[in-house]
Amino acid sequence: MAAEVLSQAGIAVDVYDAMPSAGRKFLMAGKGGMNITHAEPFDAFLCRYGAQAKALQPILSNFSPDALRTWVGGLGIDTFVGTSGRVFPTEMKAAPLLRAWLHRLRTNGVRFHMRQRWLGWAENGLRFDTPTGQHLIQCDATILALGGASWPQLGSTGAWQSLLSQQGIEIAPLKPANCGFETAWSDYFCSRFAGQPIKPVSIAFKNSHAESFQQQGELTIAEYGLEGGLIYALSAALRDEIAATGSALIALDLLPDRSLNNVIERLASPRGKDSLSNHLRKRLGISGVKAAILREVLAAADMDNPNKLANTLKALPLKLNATRPIAEAISSAGGIRFSDLDQHLMLRQLPGVFAAGEMLDWEAPTGGYLLTACLATGRAAGFGALAWLKQQ
Repeated sequence: MAAEVLSQAGIAVDVYDAMPSAGRKFLMAGKGGMNITHAEPFDAFLCRYGAQAKALQPILSNFSPDALRTWVGGLGIDTFVGTSGRVFPTEMKAAPLLRAWLHRLRTNGVRFHMRQRWLGWAENGLRFDTPTGQHLIQCDATILALGGASWPQLGSTGAWQSLLSQQGIEIAPLKPANCGFETAWSDYFCSRFAGQPIKPVSIAFKNSHAESFQQQGELTIAEYGLEGGLIYALSAALRDEIAATGSALIALDLLPDRSLNNVIERLASPRGKDSLSNHLRKRLGISGVKAAILREVLAAADMDNPNKLANTLKALPLKLNATRPIAEAISSAGGIRFSDLDQHLMLRQLPGVFAAGEMLDWEAPTGGYLLTACLATGRAAGFGALAWLKQQ
């Protein structure tokens, strides 16, 4: 995005990338259907960025979800809004969008240099490790877009942290975001149900500061615990609670569309010769993974207690013990603090050096919010660099 802004203004732009090909994480983001942005009202959209909504507000206002859709359309890619409000390319793929984008950049004169790993500064230039040895590059302005630390095999290793810390840049520790959480399953449950979704389901969670969170959606059982969109949406609050207290206690509502009274009434109906399993299936639709997860937390005697069973169906307690490693996370939190950046995303201590994307200190849930902010900050850094070059 930065290269596009600058090249369209007639600035000579070189893009240096450590990977063999461009946009690898962009392509990974499109693996599940390329959710490019979200169509909800802007105020609600902005709230998804939590504590950093205020810092990102001017950047996202200048490149809103609607503007992003127009930009995608300019590359010849149509988009549509899904039933959840998520926005996708019509083909549901990232590759055609990336190909069209790279073609336009190259047509504008942008030069791409692959397998070039940045090693920091030396002799007033940028030092790179390349297949032909170390090279020193001179430039008038630098834009860093080095990612966080999730999916490091795609290039975002977080190695830049030490390089910037040496320059006195303050960096909030990188932490997993949109990640899975570990809990203790029995061997039977883990081997039988890992990979299976639980839906519909809602999560209720209250942290040690008495802040309450509740959301409905879909979870997936993992060998280590829980993953999926619903747990990702609450990952920041759950991660912070585990860091503060050592664990997080959530309650799963396995029947979010039924009231507790309705569940109690249905369980109280005569079951005749039916087993408890059949009774749960016929009266409440509880079977498979939902029936099995009940038995993970309830003893046999409690399963035969209608009141206890009903309350557990509506608030099944699970203790989350840890986040999964940052390398497995969809995204990462933390990064360069906004206080170390000016309004154009230039590093205050390094004039002419700008930063964008996931290496900045913000986070957001999945749903198009991550890509939108990455694109918007890249564009903002491009305009910032353009203004700085003109000033020089």
